[in-house]
Amino acid sequence: MPAKDIILIGAPVDSGKDRRGCLMGPDAYRTAGIAEALADLGHRVSDRGNLSPPPTVPAPGMPPHVHAPAETAAWTAALMTAAQATMQDGLPIFLGGDHSLSLGSVAGVAAHAALTKRPQFVLWLDAHSDYHTPQSTASGNLHGTPIGYVTGRAGFHGFPPMADPIPEQNICLLGLRSVDAAERAALEQTNIRRHDMREIDERGISSPLSEFLDHVAAQNGALHVSLDVDFLDPSVAPAVGTTVPGGATIREAHLVMEMICDSGLMTSLDLVELNPFLDERGRTAQVMVDLAASALGRRVFDRPTHAHI
Repeated sequence: MPAKDIILIGAPVDSGKDRRGCLMGPDAYRTAGIAEALADLGHRVSDRGNLSPPPTVPAPGMPPHVHAPAETAAWTAALMTAAQATMQDGLPIFLGGDHSLSLGSVAGVAAHAALTKRPQFVLWLDAHSDYHTPQSTASGNLHGTPIGYVTGRAGFHGFPPMADPIPEQNICLLGLRSVDAAERAALEQTNIRRHDMREIDERGISSPLSEFLDHVAAQNGALHVSLDVDFLDPSVAPAVGTTVPGGATIREAHLVMEMICDSGLMTSLDLVELNPFLDERGRTAQVMVDLAASALGRRVFDRPTHAHI
């Protein structure tokens, strides 16, 4: 892979759900050596530190059960601005932080893609579809709403307008295994590509991914990849507050990232939902760093071995 300018952006977002701990994620990735791992692959890596949200006040119209909507809206605005600006300088990696950070990161990269006249695509590696709106979510946790927001669903009162919504057919949800009835009914009315773990068991993980990557390439698209810790099986990545058994294996996850690397299509990346408070001696942070390295050129023959004892 040719050397890239990679910009690390810490997003210690912890407002998208009521279980605390994801604010420690960015520094856990740094401690696990993400900058060094990517620099060892020949990339030029810069770390711009952690973002912080501006002060804000709640907007009227938001359901009362929604957790910390004003704080999440402020994070969305900050991340949208940072993402759009950083895309001009290289490939940003957003170090999360819970998955509500993707409301801003995806919106920002989509705005940049619109300016450059390229279609924006999103690969969502997650156990959940995250297609709720603030009105439809029973939990009130906004980390379950990014796909709803970036496709232009209504109800995000107080959030920046989604000026460049992602076309439904430009989104691929891979690894699904926890989708509630309301989300399922809404998704069935869309053209969003969605692949659950049963399909992956039956077809393998490479087939649906290859089909999507071929579509992105044919459209000369910009590809944003959003990797949630819970895409992985909790036996290999326990540091997440939304564990769902039956996730991707380490080998399947590395294959996904290696295929993304081979495609040369990825233009931005989220690493989200790492809660170091729930980790086992940094095990999950290291797995996520290794997966990021696979997406950016590391291969089996030069992958280091880590002891987790």
